[in-house]
Order: sequence, then structure tokens, then C-alpha cells
Amino acid sequence: MLIETETTPNPATLKFLPGRTVMEAGTRDFASADAADASPLAAALFGLGDVTGVFFGRDFISVTAAPGTDWSQLKGDVLGVLLDHFSANMPLFNQGAADFAVPADDIQFAEDPADAEIVEQIQDLIATRIRPAVQGDGGDISYRGFEKGRVYLSLHGACSGCPSSSATLKNGIEQLLKYYVPEVTEVRAV
Repeated sequence: MLIETETTPNPATLKFLPGRTVMEAGTRDFASADAADASPLAAALFGLGDVTGVFFGRDFISVTAAPGTDWSQLKGDVLGVLLDHFSANMPLFNQGAADFAVPADDIQFAEDPADAEIVEQIQDLIATRIRPAVQGDGGDISYRGFEKGRVYLSLHGACSGCPSSSATLKNGIEQLLKYYVPEVTEVRAV
């Protein structure tokens, strides 16, 4: 089994591509070892000691290392854990834990029904133009709501905590949404 590795804009995170589907639907972000109890793979990665975040996407796993960690050593350990897991066809989640996968778009704000067409345009742009680019960088983005011209989004995986995430939100995503949906005045991370 060959597992490809890619860098991400976040220097603390590497993206691992096992050449197979990781998650059938949605994504899952593990921000701590305690949260990783739901997944044998995430728990094993956190067990390496220098891992501070694990993210499962459709066809990749992003791993974030603790500050000051030497990726040249940790990368081999992560690859070993991934090879063992996928070669043994182990389950991604413990029984019953897969229900905790984060759906792609989990709305957190009460939206005005009059904004339905605007929201549909925003969600379409996220799905077709923004999410593929963000996933290419080892993360994901979720739509959380639209209220009074503001679009609320959350970043996951390599994008969460990335030094360039603010610039990505303001200079990339916000400008794109404003261009195609004039009702958008601002984009905020939640």
C-alpha cells in the first residue's frame, strides 16, 4: 500500500492520502486525544505523543503536530500507524461512534426564510468552488449560517489554526462570495 504525503499551507499539518476512501460522507475533526476515543485510528495517531490534531476527509487524513515537532521523525511514525490501520482493514470508528461525523453543512444560525435564495447561492459556491480548494489543502469548510449580510463559516483540519486562515477567509472566500452574491457584506469564522 502506498500512502502519499502532501504539505499544507499550515506548516504544522501534513496531509496523508491512503489511495482509498477514508470517510463515505462528512468529515471528522479530532482536536484532542480525548475526542479521539471514538476512532482507533485517531487514538493511535494521538498515541504517538507529538500529534495535536487529526482530521478525516473523504480521501485523506490530516495530522497536526505539536509546536517544535520535527516532522522528519513524526512523518514515518504516522505513516506506520496509517499502513497498519488500512492494511488490517480496521474500522475507522468504534462501534456506534460513526454517528458523530460532522455533516458538511451544519447550520447554527436561525436564518430568515426570505434569504433562502441567497443561502442557496452561498452554499452552491462553497460546494463547487471553495470546499474543493480547502480540501485540497487538507481541511474542510462548513457553512454555519447567513445573517444580515454576514456569512458564518467554520474551518476544520489543516485550515483550523493555520497562520493564513484569516487571509484565506478575508482575501479569498469573502471576495469570491461578495462578487457572486452582492448581498454578502462579510465572512466570519465561528
